[in-house]
Amino acid sequence: MNAIAATLRIAVVGATSLIGEAVIDEIGSRKIEYAELHALEDARDIGAQTGAADRKIEVGAIDAFDFSRVDLVFFCSRAAVAERYAEAAARHAWVIDSSSAFRGRSEVPLVAVDVNAGVLARQSMRGLIALPGSASVALATALAPLHAAAGLERVEVATYHAVSGRGRAAMEALAAETVALLSGKKAAGRSFGRQIAFNVIPLVDDLGADGMSREEARMIAETRRVLGLPDLQINITAVRVPVFFGHGLAVHVRLERELSAAAAAAMLHSSNGLSVIEPDSAAQVPTPAVLASAPDQVYVGRIRTDPSRDRSLNFWVMADNVRKCAAHNAVSAAQILVNGSQ
Repeated sequence: MNAIAATLRIAVVGATSLIGEAVIDEIGSRKIEYAELHALEDARDIGAQTGAADRKIEVGAIDAFDFSRVDLVFFCSRAAVAERYAEAAARHAWVIDSSSAFRGRSEVPLVAVDVNAGVLARQSMRGLIALPGSASVALATALAPLHAAAGLERVEVATYHAVSGRGRAAMEALAAETVALLSGKKAAGRSFGRQIAFNVIPLVDDLGADGMSREEARMIAETRRVLGLPDLQINITAVRVPVFFGHGLAVHVRLERELSAAAAAAMLHSSNGLSVIEPDSAAQVPTPAVLASAPDQVYVGRIRTDPSRDRSLNFWVMADNVRKCAAHNAVSAAQILVNGSQ
């Protein structure tokens, strides 16, 4: 961001949410220049401060904000907030929405920067951009190089969703339940309708009439769209696990052409946004406890041939859902938009 940077005016809606804070941190860590940075909330935390200790920003009210004052808006709040304000803001500025509000609209670009950043080249000086869910970003980032190398025929996935995907309250609930259970008390289990500490819940979001959860349906639709493969066969089971940060995915792919595990690892290692953890490395396998603290990549490990089917591979994917898959994706999309406008 060069010529326009001196006058760039930014707003972050949902600035005190996990993703909002991560977006503000990402702007600071990349040393992105701007003229103004506004932190906004719909009701909660108005008047509070957010941002790094040396650059605190007071949180203002979104319903009193004039979006004609800014060039770029990050929506990091609930879908209901984006539905209420994002389209009006997009008449004046680039709007990058991290919620599920606009992901299903065919006229709104859906962007995972490491996979389909090219769709941003068609954007004007204003407009609405949707970001896929974090698990969809991680999955598409890992699948794209394999499709380029050997073609994807079918994808089977079991996810391990971290509780931060439900926000700060869910993280606090996991911590409180853990303390309660270790103290010999009963866990309240309010955030997920049942205990999450020391538990695994094979349900992320509500069930549809067909037995598929809303998250599973979203992941299928978003992954197909980001990859540009509307007919790709995908089967997903989404599971919530008692981990604070870092979505994991156990992935099985059937390819159109033969590809060895070694060739797949080399292809993944050289691709955008990906890092392959080799079996003989100190890390051995990507785990959220270690790699969610280094959230600049989608990590892939346990790459191996499926002995039960031809042209098939199994592997494990792990990525920080808040910072890499949400905030990093959002700020990267913004940089492409701003740089492309110069």
